[in-house]
Amino acid sequence: QVQLVESGGGEVQAGGSLRLSCAYSGRRFDLHDMTWYRQAPGKQREKVAGITDGGMTSYADSVKGRFTIARDNARNMVYLQMNSLDFENTAVYYCHTQIATIERTYDFWGQGTQVTVAS
Repeated sequence: QVQLVESGGGEVQAGGSLRLSCAYSGRRFDLHDMTWYRQAPGKQREKVAGITDGGMTSYADSVKGRFTIARDNARNMVYLQMNSLDFENTAVYYCHTQIATIERTYDFWGQGTQVTVAS
């Protein structure tokens, strides 16, 4: 069983920075790809950034150059450093991972952390 717990959200002024953290509980964190998603009011959940078990990263076009995803396998943690925040980044941010078996793929989500960017 996997549990994900996000932290680090809050309110920040436009142009400011926040660092989100996601604590992973379960087996072999180092084998899991990890992803940050977000969902703004009235919008669909969207992928923000991902990091593979090997450390390869990917980003949504809208956050490239401003957000950085990183992982610490020794601490079972994944982070999202967000710089130059603007109002469009206001959303609930979720940590996500998957476990694939022969029968099916299981999705695991954290409870989310609210990020509010004040203009």
